[in-house]
Amino acid sequence: MRISTNPDLIEELLSRSIDTIYPSTDALRQRLLEGRQLQVYMGIDPTADYIHIGHSTNYIILRRLHDLGHKITVLVGDFTAMIGDPSDKSSMRIQLTKQEVQKNLASFKSQISKILSFDSVDNPIEFRFNSEWLSKLTFVDATELAANFTVQQMIDRDAFQKRLQANKPLFVHEFFYPLMQGYDSVALDADLEIGGTDQTFNMLAGRTLVKRYKGKEKLVMTTTLLTNPVTGEKLMSKSLGTGVSIKAESKDMFGKVMALPDEGVIQCFIDCTYLSMDEISTIKRELENGTNPRDIKMRLAHELVAMYHTDEKAHNAQRAWIEQFTNGNLPENISSLAISGATSWPDLLLNGGFAATKSDARRLIKQGAVKIQHNKINLETPFTPAHGDILQVGKRGIARIETI
Repeated sequence: MRISTNPDLIEELLSRSIDTIYPSTDALRQRLLEGRQLQVYMGIDPTADYIHIGHSTNYIILRRLHDLGHKITVLVGDFTAMIGDPSDKSSMRIQLTKQEVQKNLASFKSQISKILSFDSVDNPIEFRFNSEWLSKLTFVDATELAANFTVQQMIDRDAFQKRLQANKPLFVHEFFYPLMQGYDSVALDADLEIGGTDQTFNMLAGRTLVKRYKGKEKLVMTTTLLTNPVTGEKLMSKSLGTGVSIKAESKDMFGKVMALPDEGVIQCFIDCTYLSMDEISTIKRELENGTNPRDIKMRLAHELVAMYHTDEKAHNAQRAWIEQFTNGNLPENISSLAISGATSWPDLLLNGGFAATKSDARRLIKQGAVKIQHNKINLETPFTPAHGDILQVGKRGIARIETI
């Protein structure tokens, strides 16, 4: 397999959507310039069957490495899911049964294949399960793994410290998770592991075990989280209804992207598209020079729909969105939202499914995202919607009020 050492492609890989590289960026750059195929993997969490645009960042990085000729493995943590990853959790995570894991994985590969080519003949991408080796470990093996770490190292984890300080239970089996994820690196003879910053502890545990069992250095690449640069909040959250699923229908995907906050658009271009950094820099300058953020966001929406569907569907989705929202046309089948008696704006959004919580509803209202008959409302606006009024939330949420 021919390995590319193109310095421009390598520099983009090392800098785009990257938080930290262990032990250093220079160490990984040197390995990539050697022209030797690296064994690269990323673990995926099978606790859900849903991948949104924010998750795509890591798969796009894997694609860049694959395009350079490196060996890619997507590792399903089916065995570790039955333990529950304690990373970034304030309480013990629910353990999954084997049947639940298999159910969640039913459509997972088809979603990932929108980014990664599992049909590559010259350099096939592997899709493996860590139950393949973890289910075979004996108690002696587990004891030997545990001997490489101290209790102090485990409880120093931020998530564990928070639970100890809050007097919440911390279970012994949760210490096993980083040991098992670390052993994945040994089983795969990994040269490089990729993951989010919440996985840093687990991935560094793998560095320790690869050095111990394989006598070599394993590199770790942590990636950035897609956040709003103004508020610091996640731009994609399934629980808040802001996640843009990569398996969403084209028009729905376009509309959800248009509903994202303006300030997050450039980061979405960087983390979630294949546009070059030069192209993104040009777009950023256009935005700074006064181009309407809506037009920039429309390009992002078009780009993403074309990535996961086709150019034709992207054009059609854009045309439909313009007809619906820019030209003032309303969709033919608007859902109804019934109200009865006294209520409030936050309650209206919550009951209508436009917000996950009352605080989320209040945030939308404060941001000016809620309109009645095309007029923005605020928390002080008297609650007086009439029968037949049109409620709009963001760029895509719409319903006709029915008083009962």
